[in-house]
Amino acid sequence: TAQEVAASEHISGRTVAKVVMAFEDERLVMLVLSANRRVDLRRTADALGAREVRLAREQEFANAFPGSELGAMPPFGNLFHLPVYVDRALAEDETIVCRAGTHTDTISLRYVDFRRLVQPVVADLARHPN
Repeated sequence: TAQEVAASEHISGRTVAKVVMAFEDERLVMLVLSANRRVDLRRTADALGAREVRLAREQEFANAFPGSELGAMPPFGNLFHLPVYVDRALAEDETIVCRAGTHTDTISLRYVDFRRLVQPVVADLARHPN
């Protein structure tokens, strides 16, 4: 899990970006949020102006990321022609760490560089950690 990545890297789960695949109405989208947060589907639907947002099942997106291990997709959905939405809390971090397409490799980059490369939509997508 993304929280396990944070522990192995000895960093806060707040700075580890996890990817959650979802359907915004009928469109596959990439949600990116801190490892220590959980997607709030109602909040996400409101933020995206969607009728419904539901989590995607692995078999629904397994072929969408060639070259990446299932569940280890990097948050660069734009490279796969997918819209990317980032939780506002993650967008406040100076540096983020994310999976690099495998379950063992990570990338650390400045959030401003991630924003420049991906051009995500920033929205309130997640519940606050307990």
